[in-house]
Amino acid sequence: MPNHFLGIDVGTGSARAGLFDRTGGMLASAKRDIAIFREAGHVVEQSSNDIWRAVCASVREAVTASGVEPRSVGGIGFDATCSLVVLGEAGRPLGVGPSGDDERNIIVWMDHRATAQANAINETGHPVLDYVGGRISPEMETPKLLWLAENRPDAFAGAWQFMDLADFLTWRASASLARSVCTLTCKWTYLAHESRWDESYFRKIGLGALADERFRRIGTEVVAPGTPLGSGLTAEAAAELGLAPGTPVAAGLIDAHAGGLGTVGARGGAGTLLSRMAYVFGTSACTLTSTLKPTFVKGVWGPYHSAMVPGLWLNEGGQSAAGAAIDHLVRHHPAQEEAAAAAEAAGTSLSQWLSREAERRGGAAAAPSLIGQLHVVPEFLGNRAPFADPDALGMIAGIGMDTGLDSLVALYLAGMCGLGYGARQIIEAQRQSGVAIDTMVISGGAGQSPLSRQLLADATGLSVAASTSEEPVMLGSAMLGAVAAGAFPDLETAMAAMAELGEVHQPAAASRKWHQRRFEAFEILQKAGLMIRNMAAG
Repeated sequence: MPNHFLGIDVGTGSARAGLFDRTGGMLASAKRDIAIFREAGHVVEQSSNDIWRAVCASVREAVTASGVEPRSVGGIGFDATCSLVVLGEAGRPLGVGPSGDDERNIIVWMDHRATAQANAINETGHPVLDYVGGRISPEMETPKLLWLAENRPDAFAGAWQFMDLADFLTWRASASLARSVCTLTCKWTYLAHESRWDESYFRKIGLGALADERFRRIGTEVVAPGTPLGSGLTAEAAAELGLAPGTPVAAGLIDAHAGGLGTVGARGGAGTLLSRMAYVFGTSACTLTSTLKPTFVKGVWGPYHSAMVPGLWLNEGGQSAAGAAIDHLVRHHPAQEEAAAAAEAAGTSLSQWLSREAERRGGAAAAPSLIGQLHVVPEFLGNRAPFADPDALGMIAGIGMDTGLDSLVALYLAGMCGLGYGARQIIEAQRQSGVAIDTMVISGGAGQSPLSRQLLADATGLSVAASTSEEPVMLGSAMLGAVAAGAFPDLETAMAAMAELGEVHQPAAASRKWHQRRFEAFEILQKAGLMIRNMAAG
């Protein structure tokens, strides 16, 4: 029986690999940064070759550091951002943007070049949109494909395959073109509950060419996460990764969904699989809730069948910028340079340093006195849910003349509370549709500090539980590898065996009324921002 499993997580800025045992204990991990290319017009691109190199380097380092023999790795699971990979003839990268560089063949999830295409798709009112909360997002793949067809027809016509990044990684490892039901259902409009693409949708929105070819370039074999693919690692991929040929490769997940898998079904702690909401807090934030029956929530993506936990329906919300929003927010403050230098000297990130400074000043309990009259709506990259408004902008109110570190800490705390109020809106929208949530389970790098967890508990009114694993996203991917290897019969069994919840933060009664007033102010600012945009647009 195999005892060691690799979880590989490709986020926005790095590729990470972790080796885990059957109990979910992490033996070793490694990380490599990946390049990001930005241009005007909301263009954000990456390179699949660069990402694969980073994956191989991190796997080799992690396995070596663990002391485990490569042939003892029983299975491999991948997760990645929901970014669009375009491959040309023989699987070579095919450029997607104005640079003309074929190496830049990925349209990153946060790239909003396809906002006009998303708006045009939404105007059709096609019934498929019912399964994305009523409005499709420019972060999803069909608007991006439509942008390519309209603006880079050579690349669209010349593409051999269009893939979600997680599916590219499993193809690169196993040579299997099978797609994960997670990626296709959540980002490509595949109707998993009916096991089909809706041909009329593609013809209606202007992508009839994909229907004409029977969807061969976007996926004709769709399998559940954790399904073993092909004959396992190819000889070429095994040599690059430093592993044994034939090692089982599992169908993957979107990175946020791997974080959900690594937390919502964990043993111990508060809540159950059906009453917990995963909050995957990284560059962006993703909320994930599971239900027995389909629940339609306006502005919240889904319901998606079997997209995370087989047999259950999934609703997905979140914030397009979360950790990235806080980083962006504090960079505008006059004391940012002083704080950044102190953070560098301490060997930590600026956000982590600010979190520690806030704790030193009294933490979440002192938030009312530390923040004062400062209010932040951190929607710098639009509102993903529950308003599905990619044009929404950030709002800051109550700024004074103070330029010292205390006011920088206040700005950081106000931004964190703003993220909590945005999460509260998603929770309340789901409650109104009958989805009962009592516990938020948190994962992702931006949610590692006790301060962030307590602020989220106070701002949302939910219990907030943390995994005992230091890397629940990679753990979720390792679970995929464990199921593909036959170590567990299914993902629910793997979740209970490999994951455990630990510390639980309860909302503080003393600050409940203060957060309620600030939540009301948050919604007033959102509405004011929308009114101003409408006035400016005439």
